[in-house]
Amino acid sequence: MLAHVGANLRRLRQRAGLSQAALADASGISRRMIVNLEAGDTNVSLSSLDRLAEALGATFVEVVSDPAAESRRIEAVAWRGHGAESKAVLLGSVPARSEAQLWHWSLGPGERYAAEPDPEGWSEMVFVMQGCLRIELAEGERLVKAGDFAIYGSSQPYAYVNAADMVTLFIRNVVC
Repeated sequence: MLAHVGANLRRLRQRAGLSQAALADASGISRRMIVNLEAGDTNVSLSSLDRLAEALGATFVEVVSDPAAESRRIEAVAWRGHGAESKAVLLGSVPARSEAQLWHWSLGPGERYAAEPDPEGWSEMVFVMQGCLRIELAEGERLVKAGDFAIYGSSQPYAYVNAADMVTLFIRNVVC
């Protein structure tokens, strides 16, 4: 996924008529980070990509995906944890008020992913296929076992924690 971020960011920034400094001001992301992203020289959090997309008047998918690919089917790794079994794959996206995203996540034993709050109005739906997922929300924790699901507003700090002694697999839908 990061292979396309630099070129897409530059293209979308130019389309919006913004300098790197203006994009930094609009997104709250440092100009240095934007320079490094456009050069393909840095990693970035998913929430920072969301903020850049919003500042550019674009969707998250427009920022991260191959411009030549069909937007509904993306299948790109967007996050890797410490262990090889921990990763998040953006499977696809469809239009919603802004967009909807379908993710496949796997977290190795003891792995944790901490997220920054999404913009107001965003929600997530998580379905656990294997293992047990603890979702840490500002409003409290939720323990979601295999075969169960959780739905919550994601405009709050949250984290995913593997609460099992095996790999936890889950599907995540983000709607904004």
